[in-house]
Amino acid sequence: MDEIDKALTRGVETVLPDKEGLKKMMQERKITLYQGFDPSMPSLHLGNMAGLMKLRQFQKLGHKVIFLIGDFTGMIGDPDKISTRIPLTREQTLKNSQKWKEQASKILEFEGDNPAQILFNSQWNDKLDFQELIEITSHFTVQQLLERDMFQKRIKENRPIRLHELLYPVTQAIDSIMMIEGGVDLEIGGQDQLFNMLAGRDLMRAKWNKEKYILTVKLLVDKEGKKVGKTTGNALFLDTKPNELFSGIMSFPDDVIYLSYELLTDVDLQGLEEKIKDDPMGQKKSLAWEIVKNLWGEELANKAQAFFENTFQQGKIPDIENETSDKILLNAVSGIVGSKSKAKRLISQKAIEVNAKVVDNPNYKLSSGEVIRIGKKQFVKVK
Repeated sequence: MDEIDKALTRGVETVLPDKEGLKKMMQERKITLYQGFDPSMPSLHLGNMAGLMKLRQFQKLGHKVIFLIGDFTGMIGDPDKISTRIPLTREQTLKNSQKWKEQASKILEFEGDNPAQILFNSQWNDKLDFQELIEITSHFTVQQLLERDMFQKRIKENRPIRLHELLYPVTQAIDSIMMIEGGVDLEIGGQDQLFNMLAGRDLMRAKWNKEKYILTVKLLVDKEGKKVGKTTGNALFLDTKPNELFSGIMSFPDDVIYLSYELLTDVDLQGLEEKIKDDPMGQKKSLAWEIVKNLWGEELANKAQAFFENTFQQGKIPDIENETSDKILLNAVSGIVGSKSKAKRLISQKAIEVNAKVVDNPNYKLSSGEVIRIGKKQFVKVK
């Protein structure tokens, strides 16, 4: 399998209208492709990393990559199946995406001979007037927009659908025709974005009489369809510290080890399924090392693995960076986790240890030198 075939196959769910046509185009010339990222939170997560790894494959082949920040569409919010999302302000979307280049640069090259380009979709959407919007929306039907599964679910449950939510896929589709003159060649996104991406493909044909290819990346989900990458209620982000990231990946269910290798690493997949079957713990540890190495470098990946083995497999207390001067357990824990209600819940769930013993009394008096363990990953020393 050559490098183009790998780019069009590894971790790929769908290529539309056909894989062979896209491959032929890539063999004949350098294409322009993009992926849009929704700035609903200040850090990119492992699900985003799957898209970034795919963009990197195309970038290494010499194709032009655009990293699109949806600061305009983020103010609308991609609709969900239950209710209307709370709109974000422009200031919130810009603040959330402030450090994205730094995070994405762990995967993509933003300098050199073929740098990835960062664009914000407010650059063209802010300039649209009402007449242009009416003309663009004339290429869509209400039936087409209501086909989306989340809208169908709300209709069945008699839940409201706001007009601006119907415009979300239209607004995202506008990116395809406005980003560069003549339109882009390819859009990449998660499989859950297929509906929005198809809207862009329809608009491209209507406005430019051009075929836009679509490539969807598999979602990082377990066998029940639940998104993976969350541990103790917190998503694993690209700026999650190495030790926490490593241990978070080690909490992945075994059934997503192969998929995680496929989406989040460059490791050769040949024979991997058999290796996972023979030694799931060892292969998961290698997976965690590879992901931490990609984001933080080999030295910190080695340290994170050593931390995990010493702390979780051998039960040793590690070198501790966090300290607290609070002498009441509830106050000390809430200072770390951010709220007293969360601290109370963790204490009641027996998720707090003091000097390796579970303590479920929120008023427990701490002594200097004691070590508090919160959940599995966080350690705090009492001053």
